[in-house]
Amino acid sequence: MNTEFVRINGDNNDAGKIRDAVEIIENGGLVAFPTETVYGIACAAAKASIGRLDQVKGRAADKRYTLHIGTKQQLDQFVKNVNIRGRKLIEKTWPGPVTVVFPLDRDDLTRQKDTLSDEAFSLLYNESTLGVRCPDNSIAADLLSGVSLPVVAPSANRSGNPPAVTADEVLAEFDGLIDMILAPCENIDRARNLNQLCKYSQSSTVVRLAQADIEVLREGVFSENALIEISTVAIMFVCTGNTCRSPMAELFCKQYLAEKLNCGIDELDKKGYKIFSAGVASCSGMSASDEVINVCRTRNIDATGHQSSIFDCEDAKMCDFIFAMTENHLAAMIERCPEISDKCLLLESQGGIGDPFGGNEQIYEQCAARIETALKRRLDEVLK
Repeated sequence: MNTEFVRINGDNNDAGKIRDAVEIIENGGLVAFPTETVYGIACAAAKASIGRLDQVKGRAADKRYTLHIGTKQQLDQFVKNVNIRGRKLIEKTWPGPVTVVFPLDRDDLTRQKDTLSDEAFSLLYNESTLGVRCPDNSIAADLLSGVSLPVVAPSANRSGNPPAVTADEVLAEFDGLIDMILAPCENIDRARNLNQLCKYSQSSTVVRLAQADIEVLREGVFSENALIEISTVAIMFVCTGNTCRSPMAELFCKQYLAEKLNCGIDELDKKGYKIFSAGVASCSGMSASDEVINVCRTRNIDATGHQSSIFDCEDAKMCDFIFAMTENHLAAMIERCPEISDKCLLLESQGGIGDPFGGNEQIYEQCAARIETALKRRLDEVLK
C-alpha cells in the first residue's frame, strides 16, 4: 500500500484534507498526526482497526491504548465523575501534554456500557480505568473532533523504538504500513516540510487519579512536582477569633486527610493539600484556647503550635473551598471579598456551629464532635 503524505498549510484546503483523514479512520484505517509531544497514529476503537495497529507497531494485543479527544469538553462522554484534583489538573493542563488515567466506579461503568458499543467499551476501559489524552495541537484537535467514533492514538513508533517527532521519522518507520500522514508545513512553497519538530518532542506525562491523590506513572513534559502544585487543593476554615472552632476544623481536617492518604500531617503539602484557618475578627499570633488544646489532645492532635490569623481576601481567592462556622462568618467574608462567594459554604450545612467560648470542657467536646462530623461529610462531598 502507499502511504499518503498530506501537508497542512493553514489554508482553505485544510478542512477537506482533515475530512479525508477522518474518513480513513472511520473506515478502519491508520492516520499519523502531530501533537505537541510526539506524532501519534490515530485508529478507531474497533477490533479490526486495533488489530492492524498492533501488527504495525509490533505490540502485544493485550496492551491497551489511550483514548484521544479533540477538546476537553468531550471528556464528559467517557468519564462523568472527576474528583476535585482531577478537575484542577484538567483545567490547567488540557489541552496539553498530560495523559490522565481516570478511575471509574460501578455506576460510571454501567453508564458507559449503555452509551458505547460493547466492542468500544471492551477496548477502552481496563480494570475500571480509562486513560485519556487531549493534545494541544490544532491538527490533532481538528482530526480528533471530526471522527464520530472513539479514537485511540499511540505514539508513532514500533515497539522498543523512540517515538517519532517529525513526519520524516514517521515515514521512515511506517511508509507503506499506514494510510496517511498529516504534517504541518509552515512554508507552502516547500514540497515537503518533513523535519518540523513537535513542540516538546518528548512524551506526555501520565498521571493516575486516586480517591484523594494523584500518582505520576511517567514523567514527561511536566514533572511530578509541577503537577502536584497545579492540582493542589486549598481549604480554609473561618470563625470569629481563630482560636477555637476554625483551629479545630483545620487540625481535624489535616488528620482526616493524612489518614486517607496514608501519610504524615507534615506531608500534606507534598501530597497536594493546603489546609489553614483564619478569623474574621481575630488578632494575629493568638494561641489556641486551653480547652481546644485539651480536646485535640484526646484525638492525638497537637494544637499547641497554632497561631491565629486574620481573614485575608487574597488568601481566600487562592482557595478552592472556604468553610465558615456560621452565616455571620459567611456574610463577613463575602462583604470583604465578593468574588469568593461561590467558594464559601457553611461547614455544617443544616445550620451554624456556635462559639464554645466561656463553656466548660463538655461544651468544647460537643462543639468538636459537631465539627468533626460535619468536616468528614463535607470533605467526602467535595473531594470525591
